[in-house]
Amino acid sequence: MKTITTTNARKQLAKIVDTVKETGEVFAIGRRNKPEVILLKFPQAYNAEFNEITNLNAISSSFDFLEDEPDLYTLDDAKEVYV
Repeated sequence: MKTITTTNARKQLAKIVDTVKETGEVFAIGRRNKPEVILLKFPQAYNAEFNEITNLNAISSSFDFLEDEPDLYTLDDAKEVYV
């Protein structure tokens, strides 16, 4: 993740937005080399029923490691406990 200053972000905002949109690259914007906010691509499959964190996790690769994990519970187990 590249960190840029607020001054540079103001000067190059259109270019940065285009880069994020086209490549998915994430930028941090901050002062004195300290990131304060991030700029990232808006999820195409945004679901308004969920909050922003859930939507971002859904499009990220944060939980890809779970694909290789065995299923510990069946759908019937979940229904039994939570319904």
